[in-house]
Amino acid sequence: MKDFDAVIFDMDGVIFDSERAALLCWLELSKEKNFENIYEVFLKCTGTTMEKTKSIVLEAYGEDFPYDEYASLASKMYHDRYDGGKLPVKKGVKDILEYLKENNKKIALASSSRKETVEKELRDAGIYSYFDVIVTGDMVNRSKPEPDIFLKACEAVGVKPDRAYAIEDSYNGIRAAHRGGLKPIMVPDLLEADDEMKEMADQVLADLNKVVEYLDK
Repeated sequence: MKDFDAVIFDMDGVIFDSERAALLCWLELSKEKNFENIYEVFLKCTGTTMEKTKSIVLEAYGEDFPYDEYASLASKMYHDRYDGGKLPVKKGVKDILEYLKENNKKIALASSSRKETVEKELRDAGIYSYFDVIVTGDMVNRSKPEPDIFLKACEAVGVKPDRAYAIEDSYNGIRAAHRGGLKPIMVPDLLEADDEMKEMADQVLADLNKVVEYLDK
Protein backbone atom coordinates (compact mmCIF):
# COMPACT_ATOMS: atom_id res chain seq x y z
CA MET A 1 0.00 0.00 0.00
CA LYS A 2 1.08 3.58 -0.65
CA ASP A 3 2.31 5.53 2.37
CA PHE A 4 -0.36 8.14 3.22
CA ASP A 5 -2.64 9.20 6.06
CA ALA A 6 -5.75 10.66 4.42
CA VAL A 7 -7.77 11.04 1.25
CA ILE A 8 -9.70 14.24 0.60
CA PHE A 9 -12.51 14.03 -1.94
CA ASP A 10 -14.16 16.64 -4.06
CA MET A 11 -17.89 15.92 -4.30
CA ASP A 12 -19.47 17.02 -7.59
CA GLY A 13 -18.11 14.92 -10.43
CA VAL A 14 -16.15 12.66 -8.04
CA ILE A 15 -18.66 11.29 -5.51
CA PHE A 16 -21.80 12.14 -7.48
CA ASP A 17 -22.47 12.27 -11.21
CA SER A 18 -23.93 15.70 -10.51
CA GLU A 19 -22.02 17.69 -13.14
CA ARG A 20 -23.58 15.61 -15.89
CA ALA A 21 -26.99 15.79 -14.21
CA ALA A 22 -26.78 19.59 -14.04
CA LEU A 23 -25.61 19.77 -17.65
CA LEU A 24 -28.63 17.76 -18.80
CA CYS A 25 -30.91 20.27 -17.07
CA TRP A 26 -29.19 23.21 -18.75
CA LEU A 27 -29.31 21.48 -22.15
CA GLU A 28 -33.04 20.96 -21.77
CA LEU A 29 -33.51 24.56 -20.67
CA SER A 30 -31.47 25.87 -23.61
CA LYS A 31 -33.81 24.11 -26.06
CA GLU A 32 -36.86 25.47 -24.26
CA LYS A 33 -35.52 29.04 -24.08
CA ASN A 34 -33.72 28.93 -27.43
CA PHE A 35 -30.09 29.76 -26.60
CA GLU A 36 -27.14 27.83 -28.05
CA ASN A 37 -23.69 26.46 -27.18
CA ILE A 38 -24.55 25.79 -23.53
CA TYR A 39 -22.40 22.63 -23.54
CA GLU A 40 -19.20 24.59 -24.24
CA VAL A 41 -20.14 27.34 -21.79
CA PHE A 42 -21.05 24.82 -19.07
CA LEU A 43 -17.65 23.12 -19.35
CA LYS A 44 -15.93 26.46 -18.73
CA CYS A 45 -17.89 26.73 -15.47
CA THR A 46 -16.80 23.33 -14.15
CA GLY A 47 -15.05 23.62 -10.80
CA THR A 48 -15.79 27.34 -10.36
CA THR A 49 -17.86 29.30 -7.86
CA MET A 50 -21.46 30.44 -8.43
CA GLU A 51 -20.21 34.00 -8.92
CA LYS A 52 -17.61 32.95 -11.48
CA THR A 53 -20.17 30.80 -13.27
CA LYS A 54 -22.49 33.77 -13.64
CA SER A 55 -19.72 35.95 -15.06
CA ILE A 56 -18.73 33.23 -17.58
CA VAL A 57 -22.33 32.85 -18.74
CA LEU A 58 -22.90 36.61 -19.07
CA GLU A 59 -19.65 36.96 -20.99
CA ALA A 60 -20.84 34.26 -23.40
CA TYR A 61 -24.43 35.47 -23.87
CA GLY A 62 -24.33 39.17 -22.99
CA GLU A 63 -25.11 41.23 -19.91
CA ASP A 64 -28.84 41.21 -20.69
CA PHE A 65 -29.02 37.39 -20.53
CA PRO A 66 -31.52 36.49 -17.76
CA TYR A 67 -29.02 34.34 -15.87
CA ASP A 68 -30.65 34.48 -12.44
CA GLU A 69 -34.04 33.43 -13.85
CA TYR A 70 -32.60 30.59 -15.91
CA ALA A 71 -30.30 29.38 -13.12
CA SER A 72 -33.33 29.22 -10.83
CA LEU A 73 -35.27 27.19 -13.41
CA ALA A 74 -32.34 24.81 -13.96
CA SER A 75 -31.93 24.42 -10.19
CA LYS A 76 -35.60 23.56 -9.73
CA MET A 77 -35.41 21.01 -12.56
CA TYR A 78 -32.30 19.49 -10.95
CA HIS A 79 -33.81 19.21 -7.45
CA ASP A 80 -37.12 17.87 -8.76
CA ARG A 81 -35.26 15.08 -10.53
CA TYR A 82 -32.48 14.20 -8.13
CA ASP A 83 -33.41 15.07 -4.53
CA GLY A 84 -34.18 12.29 -2.07
CA GLY A 85 -31.33 9.96 -2.94
CA LYS A 86 -31.89 9.91 -6.71
CA LEU A 87 -28.63 11.66 -7.59
CA PRO A 88 -26.41 9.09 -9.37
CA VAL A 89 -23.33 7.99 -7.41
CA LYS A 90 -20.10 7.59 -9.36
CA LYS A 91 -18.60 4.16 -9.99
CA GLY A 92 -16.50 2.83 -7.12
CA VAL A 93 -17.55 5.30 -4.40
CA LYS A 94 -18.61 2.71 -1.83
CA ASP A 95 -15.58 0.54 -2.67
CA ILE A 96 -13.02 3.27 -2.03
CA LEU A 97 -14.73 4.51 1.14
CA GLU A 98 -14.83 0.96 2.55
CA TYR A 99 -11.21 0.40 1.54
CA LEU A 100 -10.06 3.56 3.34
CA LYS A 101 -12.07 2.76 6.47
CA GLU A 102 -10.74 -0.78 6.62
CA ASN A 103 -7.19 0.57 6.44
CA ASN A 104 -7.77 3.27 9.08
CA LYS A 105 -7.19 6.20 6.74
CA LYS A 106 -8.78 9.58 7.41
CA ILE A 107 -11.51 10.55 4.95
CA ALA A 108 -12.46 14.16 4.27
CA LEU A 109 -14.62 16.04 1.80
CA ALA A 110 -13.64 19.40 0.32
CA SER A 111 -16.50 20.73 -1.81
CA SER A 112 -17.09 24.24 -3.10
CA SER A 113 -20.84 23.70 -2.64
CA ARG A 114 -22.78 24.96 0.40
CA LYS A 115 -22.64 22.91 3.59
CA GLU A 116 -26.41 22.36 3.69
CA THR A 117 -26.43 20.96 0.14
CA VAL A 118 -23.36 18.77 0.68
CA GLU A 119 -24.60 17.19 3.90
CA LYS A 120 -28.08 16.55 2.51
CA GLU A 121 -26.76 14.82 -0.62
CA LEU A 122 -24.32 12.68 1.36
CA ARG A 123 -27.04 11.65 3.81
CA ASP A 124 -29.52 10.89 1.02
CA ALA A 125 -26.91 8.62 -0.58
CA GLY A 126 -26.22 6.86 2.73
CA ILE A 127 -22.50 7.72 2.80
CA TYR A 128 -22.35 10.68 5.20
CA SER A 129 -20.97 8.60 8.08
CA TYR A 130 -17.84 7.62 6.13
CA PHE A 131 -16.42 11.16 6.30
CA ASP A 132 -14.37 12.25 9.29
CA VAL A 133 -14.50 15.89 8.19
CA ILE A 134 -16.55 17.92 5.72
CA VAL A 135 -15.27 21.31 4.55
CA THR A 136 -17.48 23.36 2.23
CA GLY A 137 -17.16 26.49 0.15
CA ASP A 138 -18.91 28.67 2.71
CA MET A 139 -16.26 27.78 5.32
CA VAL A 140 -13.26 29.34 3.51
CA ASN A 141 -12.53 32.81 2.16
CA ARG A 142 -10.91 31.77 -1.10
CA SER A 143 -12.27 29.14 -3.48
CA LYS A 144 -10.45 26.68 -5.72
CA PRO A 145 -7.98 27.07 -7.47
CA GLU A 146 -6.68 28.54 -4.20
CA PRO A 147 -5.68 25.74 -1.79
CA ASP A 148 -7.59 27.00 1.29
CA ILE A 149 -10.30 24.33 1.34
CA PHE A 150 -7.79 21.46 1.10
CA LEU A 151 -5.50 22.96 3.73
CA LYS A 152 -8.47 23.41 6.09
CA ALA A 153 -9.50 19.78 5.52
CA CYS A 154 -5.97 18.55 6.24
CA GLU A 155 -5.84 20.60 9.42
CA ALA A 156 -9.24 19.31 10.51
CA VAL A 157 -8.23 15.65 10.17
CA GLY A 158 -4.80 16.31 11.68
CA VAL A 159 -2.58 15.37 8.74
CA LYS A 160 0.11 17.24 6.85
CA PRO A 161 -0.82 18.12 3.24
CA ASP A 162 1.98 15.99 1.80
CA ARG A 163 0.49 12.98 3.63
CA ALA A 164 -2.87 13.35 1.89
CA TYR A 165 -4.19 12.45 -1.53
CA ALA A 166 -6.80 14.74 -3.08
CA ILE A 167 -9.23 13.26 -5.59
CA GLU A 168 -10.58 15.76 -8.09
CA ASP A 169 -12.22 15.92 -11.49
CA SER A 170 -11.91 19.63 -12.28
CA TYR A 171 -8.92 21.67 -13.41
CA ASN A 172 -9.36 24.18 -10.58
CA GLY A 173 -9.56 21.35 -8.07
CA ILE A 174 -6.28 19.83 -9.25
CA ARG A 175 -4.67 23.27 -9.22
CA ALA A 176 -5.88 23.85 -5.65
CA ALA A 177 -4.58 20.51 -4.37
CA HIS A 178 -1.26 20.99 -6.15
CA ARG A 179 -0.80 24.48 -4.71
CA GLY A 180 -1.60 23.16 -1.25
CA GLY A 181 1.12 20.52 -1.42
CA LEU A 182 -1.24 17.52 -1.47
CA LYS A 183 -0.92 14.61 -3.89
CA PRO A 184 -3.62 15.22 -6.52
CA ILE A 185 -5.29 12.34 -8.32
CA MET A 186 -7.46 13.37 -11.25
CA VAL A 187 -10.44 11.19 -12.10
CA PRO A 188 -11.79 13.00 -15.18
CA ASP A 189 -15.52 13.57 -15.48
CA LEU A 190 -16.75 16.01 -18.16
CA LEU A 191 -13.25 17.35 -18.83
CA GLU A 192 -10.35 15.16 -19.91
CA ALA A 193 -6.90 15.77 -18.46
CA ASP A 194 -4.86 18.23 -20.52
CA ASP A 195 -1.08 18.63 -20.39
CA GLU A 196 -1.26 20.97 -17.37
CA MET A 197 -3.34 18.47 -15.42
CA LYS A 198 -1.06 15.55 -16.31
CA GLU A 199 1.91 17.54 -15.06
CA MET A 200 0.25 18.62 -11.79
CA ALA A 201 -1.50 15.35 -10.92
CA ASP A 202 0.23 12.49 -9.16
CA GLN A 203 -1.93 10.22 -11.34
CA VAL A 204 -4.79 10.46 -13.83
CA LEU A 205 -7.07 7.44 -13.37
CA ALA A 206 -10.27 6.35 -15.07
CA ASP A 207 -12.46 5.77 -11.99
CA LEU A 208 -12.39 5.31 -8.22
CA ASN A 209 -11.82 1.57 -8.47
CA LYS A 210 -8.61 2.35 -10.35
CA VAL A 211 -7.70 4.72 -7.51
CA VAL A 212 -8.07 1.86 -5.01
CA GLU A 213 -5.82 -0.33 -7.16
CA TYR A 214 -3.24 2.46 -7.30
CA LEU A 215 -3.30 3.17 -3.55
CA ASP A 216 -3.08 -0.53 -2.74
CA LYS A 217 0.15 -1.08 -4.69
